Amino acid sequence: MLLDKQTAGARWHTRPDGLDKVAGRLTYLTDMSLTDMAYGAILRSEHPHARILSIDTKRAEQLPGVYAVVTHRDVPGMNLFGIATPDQPVLCQDRVRYIGDAVAAAAAESKELAEYALSLINVVYEPLPVIDSPEAGLRPDAPKLHPNGNVLHRTEYKRGRAEDAFADCAYVTENSYCTPRQMHAYMETEGGLFVPEIGGGLTVFAPTQHGYKDRMQLSRILAIPESDIRVVSSPIGGSFGGKDELNVQPYGALLALASGRPVKLHQSRMESVRAGLKRHPMTVTMRTGIDANGKLLAHSVRITADTGAYATLGAPVLNFATEHAQGPYRIPHVSVEGVSVYTNNGVSGEFRGFGGNQVIFALEGQIDRLAEAAGIDPWELRSRNLRESGDPGPFEQRIVPTDGARQVWASVAGSRLMGRRGISRGGNPPWLRYGTGAAIAMHGSGLGYGLPDPAGGRLRLNEHGRIEASFGYEEFGQGLIATLEILLIERFGCSKSDVDIVIGDTARVPHSGSSTASRATSMMWQALARMGPEFSRKLVAAASGLTGIPAGMLETGQGGIWRKSAAAAAGESAAGLASRTEPASGPVISYSELAERIADAPIECESAFDFPTTPDEIFGAHYLYTYTALAVEVEVNLLTGKVRVTDQYHAVAAGPVVNPMGYLGQIEGASSMAIGFSLTEDAVMKDSRYLTNNFDSYLIPTVKDMPAALQLDAIDKLPEGDPFGPRGVGEIGTVAVAPAIAAAVHSAVGVRVRKLPIAPGDLISEPFGWMGGNADDSTGTGSYAVAEDQRQADEA
Repeated sequence: MLLDKQTAGARWHTRPDGLDKVAGRLTYLTDMSLTDMAYGAILRSEHPHARILSIDTKRAEQLPGVYAVVTHRDVPGMNLFGIATPDQPVLCQDRVRYIGDAVAAAAAESKELAEYALSLINVVYEPLPVIDSPEAGLRPDAPKLHPNGNVLHRTEYKRGRAEDAFADCAYVTENSYCTPRQMHAYMETEGGLFVPEIGGGLTVFAPTQHGYKDRMQLSRILAIPESDIRVVSSPIGGSFGGKDELNVQPYGALLALASGRPVKLHQSRMESVRAGLKRHPMTVTMRTGIDANGKLLAHSVRITADTGAYATLGAPVLNFATEHAQGPYRIPHVSVEGVSVYTNNGVSGEFRGFGGNQVIFALEGQIDRLAEAAGIDPWELRSRNLRESGDPGPFEQRIVPTDGARQVWASVAGSRLMGRRGISRGGNPPWLRYGTGAAIAMHGSGLGYGLPDPAGGRLRLNEHGRIEASFGYEEFGQGLIATLEILLIERFGCSKSDVDIVIGDTARVPHSGSSTASRATSMMWQALARMGPEFSRKLVAAASGLTGIPAGMLETGQGGIWRKSAAAAAGESAAGLASRTEPASGPVISYSELAERIADAPIECESAFDFPTTPDEIFGAHYLYTYTALAVEVEVNLLTGKVRVTDQYHAVAAGPVVNPMGYLGQIEGASSMAIGFSLTEDAVMKDSRYLTNNFDSYLIPTVKDMPAALQLDAIDKLPEGDPFGPRGVGEIGTVAVAPAIAAAVHSAVGVRVRKLPIAPGDLISEPFGWMGGNADDSTGTGSYAVAEDQRQADEA
C-alpha cells in the first residue's frame, strides 16, 4: 500500500509520547535531578596513543566540594568493558589508545567544580607512534595496539571459483569505494543519573539499547551481583546504535558508589564527538563480472574496516558486511574477504544499517557500471539476477521464503520516477541539472546464527485494572510504544485507556533482548501471538466464574469483558469491535472490577523464546530478510557542485504494517540519515584527532535539505503460511539510499562517484558545467573489456 496519513486512514495512530516530546515536556533520563546530587566529569587522554607514566590525583582530592576522584585503582572488578569483546579499559592504567580514553573521573558539588578538579590531576604521558589508518595498522613494522596485534577480526566466504570465472565474463568492472566515519548525531548526548542504594546496590538512569547487557557489564566492573543493579533505560533522545555500548555508565556508577551520593554525568556535544561511537569507515574493493546476457558470474570483494581503538561490535559489523556484499543477487562464483583493523582513531561500532550501507553502496555501483558497459538497462540487469522466493541466503543457508526482492523491484519499476532515469534534465536557472537513479537491497534481521538473541514478554491484569504489557525494550524515538499499543488494542479489542506499557527497566521487565537489529516489533508481535490467546482465555474464564455467563459467550473488549455480540459470533475480529466508537452496551464486568475481585490470584502470562535462526550452522547467518528498492531524483548545481535530493520513492517489503505512522516515520528518518551519509557527513580525523568537533563543522541535513515528498509503498504481503509476522523497518530505509543518489548524480552530470560523502570538488573542476574528477578504474582487454564509450567516459 502507498503509505501516508491519508491512505492510512483510521489506522493512523498518534504516538502516546509524541505531544510531550514536541512540547518539550518529556523528562529524559539526562534531565533528572535529585537533592544532594553531585556532578561528574571524566578526564580523557591528551594523546591518541601514549604510555602513562604516572597519575597524581592528590590536588583534586583535596579540593573543597569534591566528593570523589577515581582512577584505575578504584575499579573493584574487571577494568574492561565491551558488549562483545571486553577490551576497552574503564580507566586506563598504563596506556591510552585514542583521545577518548578515560584516565580519571571526579564528582563534585557542581559541574564546574568537577571539571576544575580534573584540571588538577597530573598525568604524565610518553607519546607513542600513532596508527591513523587500517593500512598503517597492517604494516609489519606497525606498533601493536593490543596483545593479539592490530587485527580485530577477519572474515572469508567463498563459493565456486571466482578468480577463474572472470575469464568467462564478457564484462568486468573493478573499483574501490570509500565510505565515511559518520556520527549518530542523536539529540540527547550520553549521560545519566546514578543513585547508590542502601545495602550497596545501584540504580542507573541512563540511555541504552540493552538494559540487561548494561547491567551485566556493570556487575563485572563493580564486582557486585547483577541483582543489586537496576537499569532504567527509557525514554531515550535518540540512539541509532550509538548507545548500545556502555559510554558514561561505568564512571557515573563508580563515582556514585565512591561518594555515596547520586551523581549526574552528562557529556557535552564535543565530549560525545570525542568519545562516542561512529559508523565504520570502510574501503570496499569489488571486482564483478557478467556474461553477454547480463547474468552475474563472478564477484570478488575485499573489505577493510577501521574499527578504531577498541572492538565493541566491530567483528559482528564486519560479519554483516561480508554476508550482505552479494546483496539480493544470485552469483555462482563468489569470494569475499574482510578485515577489521585496530587504529588510534575514534572507536567505530554499531550504527543503523550495521555494515550493510557500506557494501551495498559498492555493490550497486558495480551493477550500474556493468549495465552501462553491456548496454543493458540497469534495472533490467538487476531483474535478471534477483534472488527468487525459494533461493537460499547469501551464505547458501536456508532462509524464510519471501518474494520481497521481486516485489520491491516491480514497485519501483512502475513508479513515476523511473521514467526519468538516464535523462539529464536542465533546470531553471540553467546551471542546475537533474537526474534520477535507483538501487535495491536486502537486510537481515536479528543477530544471526550462533549469537544469543533472546526474546519474550509478559502480560498481566495489574492492580489498576489495566492490561499491562512488559518488555525489556527501550523507546528511543522509533515509536515502539505506539506500535505496542496498537498490537494490544488489535489483539484484545480494548481501548488505549485499558493498556499500561512497561519497558526499559530491569527491575520490572523480562529479558526481551536488545532494541537493535530491526527485531523489536517482530519480537513483540511474536510474543503477543504466543501469550495472547492464553491471557484472553484466563480473563474470560475469571469473568465467567464471577458472572455465571459461560466462557464461550464472553470476549475481551473496551473497558472489560463483554458478552459476545451477534457480529462477534459471526466472526468479526476484536480489532473490528475495537474500532466502534459507540459500543451498543457495556461490559459484563470491567477490568478494574475483575482485578479487584481476583486480587489474590492475579492473571499473568509470560513468554520466553529466541529470535528465529537458520537451521544451518553458519555463524552470524540470518534467517529473516527485509527487502527495499528506491528511486531518487537529485539536483546538481554546476556552479558549486552541490547535490540536493529533490524527490524519492521507496518500496519496502517487510510484512504486515502494524503502525503506519511509525513505519513511515522510520523510512523518512532513515532516508534523511542516509542522505547525510551520502552528501555531507564525515567526522574527519587527522593524525587520529577529530577535525570536526561539533555540529558547526559536521553538516547534518536539516528539514530544509530533505525533499518535500517521499512516496512509500509498504508491501505487506507475505507468502502463505509465513508465521513470523511483521519485520522491523528501523534500518532498511538507510541501506540503499547512497547508491541510488550516486546513480542519480551520474544521470545528471555523467560522473560516477566512488567516495562518500560526495564532494562538490569531485563533480566540478571548472566554472559552469565542466564536470570531472573521481573517474573509475573499470578498464581491461579481451573478454574483460568494458564498452569503449564507458572506458572513454571513465578516463574523462
